[in-house]
Amino acid sequence: MDFPDNLFYTKDHEWVLVEGNTATIGLTDYAQEQLGDIVFVDLPNKGQDLNKEETFGVVESVKSVSDCLMPMSGKITDINDSLANNPDVINEAPYDEGWMIKIELTKPEEKTSLLTPSAYETYVNEEL
Repeated sequence: MDFPDNLFYTKDHEWVLVEGNTATIGLTDYAQEQLGDIVFVDLPNKGQDLNKEETFGVVESVKSVSDCLMPMSGKITDINDSLANNPDVINEAPYDEGWMIKIELTKPEEKTSLLTPSAYETYVNEEL
């Protein structure tokens, strides 16, 4: 499993790339591995405001259906439209082409509640 050093993580297995007042969010390598082959992704509309821990999308795999939870509060500024036709990109490149949404942060201080790469790796290893 991969735990890129430039990202933050949640215990719900989302990753967050914070760049200034913008964050890119997706599912971790661990999450996609646990889900199996992803066959459908439902994402929110641009412009939608969501609070931390609210559902921002749904991922359906051959094994289950899972909600994706906001790791930080923000306004949706972009969604990865390519996932509608190619949801399996999350399996193939979860940290690159498999990103899900971009947000404008409304509460940047929430970053302090996210896990560092080493803390997330420890958390995942405890789950295994």
